[in-house]
Amino acid sequence: MSQAGRALRHRPGEPWPVTAENDLACGRGVDGVGARPQTEAMRLPVMPPVLPMLAKAAPDIPPGQVYEPKWDGFRTIVFRDGDEVELGSRNTKPMTRYFPEVVASVLGELPDRCVVDGEIVIASSDATGLDFEALLQRIHPAESRVRLLAAQTPAVFVAFDLLALGDEDLTSLPFRERRARLEAAVPGGGPGVYVTRATTDLDEARRWFEVFEGAGLDGVVAKDPEMSYLPDKRVMTKIKHERTADCVLAGYRTHKNDDRAVGSLLLGLYDDGGRLASVGVASSFPMARRRELFDELQPLALAPDDPGHPWTVEAQAAGTRTPREAETSRWAAGKDLSFTPLRPERVVEVKYDHMEGPRFRHVAQFVRWRPDREPSSCTYAQLEVPVRFDLGDVLG
Repeated sequence: MSQAGRALRHRPGEPWPVTAENDLACGRGVDGVGARPQTEAMRLPVMPPVLPMLAKAAPDIPPGQVYEPKWDGFRTIVFRDGDEVELGSRNTKPMTRYFPEVVASVLGELPDRCVVDGEIVIASSDATGLDFEALLQRIHPAESRVRLLAAQTPAVFVAFDLLALGDEDLTSLPFRERRARLEAAVPGGGPGVYVTRATTDLDEARRWFEVFEGAGLDGVVAKDPEMSYLPDKRVMTKIKHERTADCVLAGYRTHKNDDRAVGSLLLGLYDDGGRLASVGVASSFPMARRRELFDELQPLALAPDDPGHPWTVEAQAAGTRTPREAETSRWAAGKDLSFTPLRPERVVEVKYDHMEGPRFRHVAQFVRWRPDREPSSCTYAQLEVPVRFDLGDVLG
């Protein structure tokens, strides 16, 4: 493991400081409960909230750009004015209270007055990759749990753009100048704040696209070097991996606005023990097709408690990964995540980008039915496994 990789792990026995200054968000933020923390004391040239600049998807890496690894974490804009810090999320809600160790790192490793765009990530237990599941667990309402997880699964901040420094608003500058100012202002060597790697070499970007996935990264982002910072505009380009898998269709959820339309198809793969594990969903269909699917699937429908289905309550209790896991998640509060089980007889080919443990990281895309495939042949063994790559080498 590289020195940078080791730096991503918190030193045992040294608790992250959780103080009144570091815990600005006294109410809840990311989960939508409570108000924005008080930031009246801040006097920055770019003030929160700020919607981050976004990227549109493309199939190939475009030439003539600045290229960066695409980090798979929580997009975050950091606002620091002396001892005042706010961590703004993708939808501008504050995440400050959930990441006291990141606040401490900001106070120790970022300039006294700045606004920095980047990503909060958590390294895997061996610091060789990213752990998005651990990141999701950090959004918790209990302060005691927040403190515990800050010590057990500490997060770091990866910076990739500088929006303000001192009294200067830098958003109108071209990206190449903002990047140079970021490199000059932020040491970026850790242990809590890093500056993402960047290159203008297209061949190097292509190599990153192939090898960095082994460290849990999501692809490559391309940025126009002459582009100013445009909040909430899809002016960058993201290039992500795309693969296909043949999955067993084992259930569906109805659409939230029409109980005779399919909201999502529930997909499964057989594990080494012969159990059908829930691996994700496919859900991008026009409404007319959703209604057609509902009618098409009725001959396969089973009763919700059918004991012959592989995703029963008992199967869940015995360790099989089923869609029932989502029903008790705090992310599902207020949502109806019940599903209709189907006889696991149909095979569907889907597109996906990459795996997060035993499941698809993002919603899969329907490609076609595969009547030529037997459901029993749909196993994890078909999936491409990226070559492992040390996260510390990505950070340089």
